[in-house]
Amino acid sequence: MQDSNKMDWHARLWRAPGLEINEVTDGFLVYQRDRDRVHFLNATAALVLESCDGTLAAGELPPLVAAVFDLDAPPVDDVAECLATLLREGLLVDGNIPPAA
Repeated sequence: MQDSNKMDWHARLWRAPGLEINEVTDGFLVYQRDRDRVHFLNATAALVLESCDGTLAAGELPPLVAAVFDLDAPPVDDVAECLATLLREGLLVDGNIPPAA
């Protein structure tokens, strides 16, 4: 599991350019044209990915997930792990300047 203490909660993350996101029966399929890869995301991961448009700091995502899914507490460790995976897979980019489309 991702150590939430290692997450830069001030980072403003962006979706990588050129992603095609489609809802399917039990989640979302994300196609990365530049890598010719398909990723399956559950509803939580899709919410996190869609929310990363550079306007929110990463630290705002756990409370957002808690509100959307009516959770008792913000899932800080789970969101940290999700963000780390999305970054590692190239679906998110870290930076203060939006990626070129």
